[in-house]
Amino acid sequence: MAMWNDFSHTFLVIFTSLLPVTNPPGAALMVLGIVPEATTAQRSRVARAVAFNSLVMLAASIGIGAYVLSFFGISIPVLRLAGGLVIAVTGWRLLQAPAQGEHGSLAGAAQQEARDDAEASLDSLLFYPFTLPLTVGPGSIAVAIAVGTSSPAQGPEAVHIAAAACALLALCALIYLCMRYAGRLQSLLGRTGTQVVLRLLAFVILCIGVQIGWLGLSELLAQQAAR
Repeated sequence: MAMWNDFSHTFLVIFTSLLPVTNPPGAALMVLGIVPEATTAQRSRVARAVAFNSLVMLAASIGIGAYVLSFFGISIPVLRLAGGLVIAVTGWRLLQAPAQGEHGSLAGAAQQEARDDAEASLDSLLFYPFTLPLTVGPGSIAVAIAVGTSSPAQGPEAVHIAAAACALLALCALIYLCMRYAGRLQSLLGRTGTQVVLRLLAFVILCIGVQIGWLGLSELLAQQAAR
């Protein structure tokens, strides 16, 4: 019973922490905005690649992200503050994007570059910008690292590792489904409905960025006050 409680707790913590910041439906619509004419086969390939890349990046962030930050002397609060600022800025840019110009993207300049370069192959976009930063951005990486550093003092046990793996697999399966069937969602919403959803998602992303940034700033202020 205790093992199941540990498993379910770890699974829910990781899944619910990463779901809002990865935002699979929103990321899928952003990707669809970059390649609106992609075929079914191309969307399937994009979905598989983005889901796999996201799995690798999130697993690496949870497993070794804290050690990488320690090597460069970067603290979790600083990462949260920086990541929150990036997310807030990109959310604001998406809110201000022309309705008929940009369809909205968390990648800003990366999306414009992708559209301007008509010769760019779909494969060259699978990691950047489709995976980073559209799906797994600074906020997702910061949250994943923070989750990884919250393991028990004696170190993660097998049940925690299994729960983390299941949570990441479930999240990446959701990313795949959203990417794969984003075209159907767009056809149901229509052009106007898609724009409305993108604006709402942009506002949510802006709020998430402010929340993550404020959390990092609060921790830095608390550390200064304790000295």
